[in-house]
Amino acid sequence: MLDALRKGAGTWVAKLFIALLIFSFAVWGISGFLTGVGQNTAARVGDTEVTLFDFDRTYRQDLNRLGQQFGRQLTPSEGAALGIPQQSLGKLVAEAALNNTATQMKLGVSDEQLATIIQTDPAFQGLNGRYDRTRLQQVLRSNGYTEDEYVVQRRKVAERAQIAEGLAGGVEAPKSYLEALSAYQSETRSVNYLLVTAETVGEIEDPASDALTVFFEDNKSDFKAPEFREIKFVTLSPDALARPQDIDDAMARAEYERRADDFFQPERRKVRQMSFPSAEAAEEAAKELEAGKTFDQLMSDRNLTGNDVALGVMAKADFLDETLGEAAFSLEEGASSGAVDGRFSTVILNVEEVLPEATKPFEDVREEIVAELAKDQADREILDLVDEIEDARAGGAMLDEIADRFSLTVVEPEAFDASGKTISGGSADLPNADGLVSGTFDSDIGIENDVLQIGNQGYLWYEVAKVIPERDRALEEVKDDAIAAWKASELEKRLTETAGDLLKQLESGTALTNLAATTELELKSAEGLTRANPAGDFGQAALSEVFSGPVGTNATTEAADGKGRLVFQVTGTNIPEFSETAAETAALATQLSQQLQDSLLGQFISDQETKAGVEINQAAIAQIIGLDQN
Repeated sequence: MLDALRKGAGTWVAKLFIALLIFSFAVWGISGFLTGVGQNTAARVGDTEVTLFDFDRTYRQDLNRLGQQFGRQLTPSEGAALGIPQQSLGKLVAEAALNNTATQMKLGVSDEQLATIIQTDPAFQGLNGRYDRTRLQQVLRSNGYTEDEYVVQRRKVAERAQIAEGLAGGVEAPKSYLEALSAYQSETRSVNYLLVTAETVGEIEDPASDALTVFFEDNKSDFKAPEFREIKFVTLSPDALARPQDIDDAMARAEYERRADDFFQPERRKVRQMSFPSAEAAEEAAKELEAGKTFDQLMSDRNLTGNDVALGVMAKADFLDETLGEAAFSLEEGASSGAVDGRFSTVILNVEEVLPEATKPFEDVREEIVAELAKDQADREILDLVDEIEDARAGGAMLDEIADRFSLTVVEPEAFDASGKTISGGSADLPNADGLVSGTFDSDIGIENDVLQIGNQGYLWYEVAKVIPERDRALEEVKDDAIAAWKASELEKRLTETAGDLLKQLESGTALTNLAATTELELKSAEGLTRANPAGDFGQAALSEVFSGPVGTNATTEAADGKGRLVFQVTGTNIPEFSETAAETAALATQLSQQLQDSLLGQFISDQETKAGVEINQAAIAQIIGLDQN
């Protein structure tokens, strides 16, 4: 909703919003604790305040938005690590700086203009494309806004937009700048090259014992055994708490009767529908049916297949057009209707089969009802039990005591490292609880850890039981791995040496064709290479080398797959003629102009913050985001 406020008043508000994002990181850490104002202030720019309420709302929305991208709710510590509080506060401080400026400049928006802005907002338009006050109220209510509050906020947006428009509204990228960047982006190059691969350098034999020993000692840290940790944990979930045996027949039957509609299946019919371009055509077909033709014969006459006419099995309420539903349910099984004037066309209906109404007997659904009632009961109990367990932990109870007291099972999985791998190299058998592995390695023996969530309603408590420190391994423990690493290193060395030798010959005057002949490598070519689009054997690093010098440049670089080496010569370049009217040019001009406008606006905001002075209530903000360090 706040984003809609920032973007909703037109193109310049969207540009303003982008600039606020760009420059939002600069405000974090300005001054210390904010003094001389009320407790509800998060920040102050000049005479304009940012309330803790506004910060809390903006921060929660930003945290939720990013959580949706991750597919789960983020914790406050995760949000802080991603810089969300800084972004949220930065946007609000930048807006406050512009609000402060607008007040000083005595800017305003008439009530008539503000009404027009709100009424033309697409977010508040109904199905007819016109402003819908009911829609406005629904949107505001769902986002926690009163109408008065929204009008005040929208007025400020419009005033900030005036500053943005007046400051940078007419700024466009200079033609020379646009032409230079267009040439840079659209330039293409052609190269001839050789691809040096592992097959080129031949098979690499296992190293001699002394060579392997030297290599191992030089790279001993690569073969270190990582730190492993053992934990013990208990879990609590509704499924584990569910007690189907507590649900007797009387309770289940009462639920069955309460939910009778869930087990009732109304009469349904398998219906076919033939549509006609006009009522006259439908009437003519209906007369053919009256004369003895079947519905199938009518389909054949009109080259219609079963898929063309099948509506499927439908209840009366499934028909969007009530007229068709009434007609279909007035027919006997196998019968066809006459011409029926539907909402969208005139049709003829045919009922292939009638499926009478039915109710699932209690005996057929008893187990399902019992399971659902037991699950509902467990859902109600689990939060109370979680509170009891947390109280016990706060009282100093260890995991084994908690397990005994609450009849939970303590699980002790195999030790694992920070990547979740066991000593034997497999994946640790751990529950799917976000933060369990990382939390284990952030914790220590004897430390009480935060409860973790499993799925939607499961909970997990864990303790670090043992720390197995990292250690140097002996060569014999990792001999196979050391040999493989030595061979990979040797391959890299030989590829680099081979490609380097070919480059020296190329630079000394030997043609690539001759090098290809003497090495039996295929002479390849690539055309239309651009700076930004990897293609074929040329990855981004190789493209940087291709464009590092003029035509005739020789170089060697890594191939796109990371396994081979390229030895190439730039054979040609082409820069398309600059066209101001081309679609690509127009898009580039818009992008560059936007960047210039944002830069100007960002510098202006930064200057206004400096002149007005910015104070941040760090302690209050820390409380809001759940990171109070007092």
